[in-house]
Amino acid sequence: MENKKVDPITMQVISGALDTIAEEMGHVLYRMSFSSIIRESQDLGAGLFDRNYQTICESESTPMHIGSIPAYLRGVEKTLQGGEWHEGDVVVHNHPYYGSSHTPDLAIIIPVFYEGELVGFSANTAHHIDIGAATPGLIIDVGDVYAEGMLFAGLKLYEKGKKNEGLEKMITANSRASQQLMRDIEAQVASAQLGVKRFTQLLDKYGMERTFTAIDQLIDYSEQMLRNKIAEIPDGEYQATGFLDDDGRNREERLPVVVTVKVQGDSVTVDLTGSAKQTPTAYNVPFEGSCKVAAFAGFRKLLLDASQLDVPIPSNEGSFRPINVVAPEGSIFNPIFPAAAEARFTQCNMMIDLIIKALSPVMPEKVIAGSSAAISFASYAGMKDDGDYWVFLEVNEGAYGGRPNSDGPDSIDNLMANTRNNPIEDLGMHLPMICDRYELRDDVMPGAGKHRGGIGVVKAQRVLSPGFITHESERHYHVPWGAFGGSDGAVGKCEIYNYDSQDTVNNMPSKFSGYATKANDVMAFYAPCGGGYGNPLERSPEQVREDVLDDFCTVQHAYEAYGVVLDKNLEIDRLATAARRSEMGA
Repeated sequence: MENKKVDPITMQVISGALDTIAEEMGHVLYRMSFSSIIRESQDLGAGLFDRNYQTICESESTPMHIGSIPAYLRGVEKTLQGGEWHEGDVVVHNHPYYGSSHTPDLAIIIPVFYEGELVGFSANTAHHIDIGAATPGLIIDVGDVYAEGMLFAGLKLYEKGKKNEGLEKMITANSRASQQLMRDIEAQVASAQLGVKRFTQLLDKYGMERTFTAIDQLIDYSEQMLRNKIAEIPDGEYQATGFLDDDGRNREERLPVVVTVKVQGDSVTVDLTGSAKQTPTAYNVPFEGSCKVAAFAGFRKLLLDASQLDVPIPSNEGSFRPINVVAPEGSIFNPIFPAAAEARFTQCNMMIDLIIKALSPVMPEKVIAGSSAAISFASYAGMKDDGDYWVFLEVNEGAYGGRPNSDGPDSIDNLMANTRNNPIEDLGMHLPMICDRYELRDDVMPGAGKHRGGIGVVKAQRVLSPGFITHESERHYHVPWGAFGGSDGAVGKCEIYNYDSQDTVNNMPSKFSGYATKANDVMAFYAPCGGGYGNPLERSPEQVREDVLDDFCTVQHAYEAYGVVLDKNLEIDRLATAARRSEMGA
């Protein structure tokens, strides 16, 4: 292939076409799926990849999926059934020690052949509600990867266009939600097939040489843009440390996360040396498919924020190249086979939060204060009257920290998540559940600052029949940090009680597996609140008063944290406020 440059206009047209293909693949996947975690929450990723497994384009879905599929492809190369790709092949893959992000994220991969030559791959990933693990939906407290459910390593669901009926039967026989699982996989196949079709059409229109030359230029462009941003950071080593609550079994043992960001010229290394050793539970992070992807996501957020750029930077392989990740083997971020590694998400969020904190001294205008930096991922399950299982996965919102120019957003996925909330109406339509409460927390205050931290959500879900709950969350002890004079936020909590006897409350740890519920048991999750950014005394009294009127702040907190005095009519007492702020400033 000759090394000829594609003109800028054609390159932009091809770039737009590639972005549209990825977005259309993602759209087809969630519109065709049956389980709510894909259909409503859109916990998925989709895109095209070249034959060297470089990302060409990916859907702007959840950042946890962006950048993970190349690791899947490298794992498939080592495990591919038959050792060769053929037209009509469809591979299913989820092995965490061969590149997957974690076992419930199944990838569907279809090779793209053009004029008889393998030129790339169309692939997607999606989180499935049950793949037959020891507990329904999610799993934390297990001893090895085999207890996480079915492991697929380079298996062909279709070979040369012929369906592997035995594999499909094996899948359906090993899931509590077999119909939804297979229908969701079929949606993934349809999405990947669409990617093959659209990519082939693009090659027909522009030719293989011009198309791939444009792709290479786009990848180089993304790489150079990120390198330019990294080069603006002063060279040096920047470190921050945080702590995870526990591993899901050993409740009193806090797990350190140590992040050292090493900036040298236009490249950066994220070194996790000093972080906790791998755990005896599933609270570990697959290195290739999740740990590295978290670092990629962190720097895209810091340096390639679309709202801060004149022209958005394409999500492709170029935005991964300048970032190196180091995690010692045997650590929580690089476990050794066969350690379990399903519950890997909150650690990734903590890593990103600490990357931001480490760089805050040299990037004050780019960083935010501490966020909830966790995910509340809950699995509710039980038996139907006909003896079949029902399983429901739900992602609950957290909160961002205060920002250089605005408050932290309330009740929102953050740092490495972009899943949508599941409509509460969906519960009554499909499941024996009722949402009793869904609102912003009012039991604690977010971090005070010139720009306050975001307020976490509280959600209370009631199950109407006996069953099981598994919950993965974090930050019951390690409070989100305040930045540049802002105060710390607030930790989260989780409670379980019965609707008919609400005075008896079980205070739950941040993560637990297979909690047996009775009819009318309620799990109430309270998300952490973000830290404040900047001196609280620099927040205008008018803003503080507005927060009080909106029930985002109490009168007492306005006085204690912001030095704002409100009278009985909630009007600002100017003289008293000036005196109080003078006293606090002194």
